[in-house]
Amino acid sequence: MKHIHILGICGTFMGSLAIIARELGFKVTGSDTSVYPPMSTYLESQGIQIMQGYEADQLDPAPDMIVVGNTMKRGMPVIEAMLNKNLPYRSGPQWLYENCLNTKWVLMVAGTHGKTTTSSMLAYILHECGYNPGFLIGGIPVNFQISSRVGGTDFFVIEGDEYDCAFFDKRSKFVHYHPRTVILNNLEYDHADIFDNVAAIQKQFHHMIRIIPSEGLIVENSDEPLLKQAVEMGCWTPRQTFGEQGEWQVKLLQEDGSAFIVMHNGIEIGAVDWQILGLHNVNNALAAIAAAQHVGIKPLDAIMALNSFKGVKRRLELRGEVNTIKVFDDFAHHPTAIEKTLHGIKAHTKQGRVIAVIEPRSNSMRMGQFREALRDSLRLADHVFVLEPANLGWNMHEALSGSKAPIDIYPTVQDIIDRLKTFVKPNDKIVIMSNGGFDNIHERLLKAL
Repeated sequence: MKHIHILGICGTFMGSLAIIARELGFKVTGSDTSVYPPMSTYLESQGIQIMQGYEADQLDPAPDMIVVGNTMKRGMPVIEAMLNKNLPYRSGPQWLYENCLNTKWVLMVAGTHGKTTTSSMLAYILHECGYNPGFLIGGIPVNFQISSRVGGTDFFVIEGDEYDCAFFDKRSKFVHYHPRTVILNNLEYDHADIFDNVAAIQKQFHHMIRIIPSEGLIVENSDEPLLKQAVEMGCWTPRQTFGEQGEWQVKLLQEDGSAFIVMHNGIEIGAVDWQILGLHNVNNALAAIAAAQHVGIKPLDAIMALNSFKGVKRRLELRGEVNTIKVFDDFAHHPTAIEKTLHGIKAHTKQGRVIAVIEPRSNSMRMGQFREALRDSLRLADHVFVLEPANLGWNMHEALSGSKAPIDIYPTVQDIIDRLKTFVKPNDKIVIMSNGGFDNIHERLLKAL
């Protein structure tokens, strides 16, 4: 049994990769500095040993392959030992392609926003229609309760991240996946820590588009000019479009996106009536239906599957309710995603206020890249509470002044909880938005309420 050791194993992508490696018959060990539940306990339950830290002795005896996460840096003892001993290593995306994806029909979802939810929709459609797909998704679809599996057929759904692979491979992850069916949801500037401007991101999308087969398919958002520019840098693959100007459109039955009719070239196909909110998720559904058709699934069958789709954990997930006050958890951390999340729940809310609680945690946010856009993205909230992290690289009070929504800024999570406890009223919806754990604010707030 070949042994692989994964550096950064408790990250979402690397943890999911570890499960796939275990399914494929590898002995899997790993190490991380953030070894805590639920990922740590989940991996250990799968027979995967996890070590704390990144010491050189983790590689003694030497594994057959070291899979290096993109948080690893030169100077770490384990990295220096790996290089000095000339041990074999790969980035996660390259290892995944060489050991799993190279025999698959890969359906990939790319874009600044919506990758996790759209990948989950697409995997669920294939599953419900008997295709038994493999998948690797940057979240946990409620219908599956797992983030990855090898699957039982040649079909594999993957979330195509534009972030880089490793310290030795600065290409975007999605370049390694060699997809045949690709959804391009949108394209905006993000990841300011590795991309200088939006043109640099467009170039990475162009590199990926260059390797999609001419017998493949690109499902493209018609309402995204920056995306269109990237595609038109060079494209050799048939394209279908979705959105207001696209071949795939909708006729809304509910303003909050909870019910709509799917249209293809002006013809009504069928109706989706589900528990998911937000017009962005309506677009995500169109893209998934179009992509599923490429592998032979009839659009009406895809629509029927989506009617029982239950969403993804941490995507407007209801964490609890106390005295008609609901607390939601959402992964939104880019101003566009924040605004879309607030639009969805605001359109759905008939009683009570929508209260946003924000942690500006992403690298781009902490660098101040989106400080003006953040203020505008919060305008739909009835009230906003923002955590001001230590060592923030910009003046939050100055940047958020003049907002259409009242904004309170606090230095600690406990301060926010203490204020919310006296501020909230019956029927209020509290939407907590962060791409991290936010110091377990959800459970602490529910307990306080």
